Amino acid sequence: MRKLVFAINTSLDGCCDHTKFYPNEDTMGYFIQLVRDTGTFLYGRKTYELMVPYWPDVAKNPEGDRDSDVEYAHAFNAVEKIVVFSKSLDGPVDEKTRIVRTNLQDEVLKLKQEPSKNILVGGIDVASQLAALGLIDEYRIVVHPLIVGEGARLFEGINLQQKLQLKLVESTVFESGTVALRYVKK
Repeated sequence: MRKLVFAINTSLDGCCDHTKFYPNEDTMGYFIQLVRDTGTFLYGRKTYELMVPYWPDVAKNPEGDRDSDVEYAHAFNAVEKIVVFSKSLDGPVDEKTRIVRTNLQDEVLKLKQEPSKNILVGGIDVASQLAALGLIDEYRIVVHPLIVGEGARLFEGINLQQKLQLKLVESTVFESGTVALRYVKK
């Protein structure tokens, strides 16, 4: 069974809004490797619209982008499929994207049974729902050394039946002061 991995950038004050800050150059290699280990992206509508068409466009027209952004864009494009949970999205942008409007839990359990690399969930809405359902196997939280003061917060509004016990299995400190934390369920 493949793992469901949640990965996100956050500021020290828990802001996960990518319009407020951008990952440092030295952390992009971390995310590139994470995406290379991914067979399926799992998004809600907002994150999907943030990621697509942005990364496919960077891969097509890399002029002016950082080398690490171009490398990430190519890794992003190499992922086999994208599954988007949305009630309002009209249709997918490309043939490897599928829109799902039904039961999140059932769909994720089916995806975990498919043979492939890991499933990577991004964004906070769908991830909060998956965390509440106990379906996330691994949490990759990348904390940037800044305080933003506003924006969407990590696990804001999550509704848990009981607290989630996690175990820190890896931490990486980057030159910029950014820290990547990897937790698994206990």
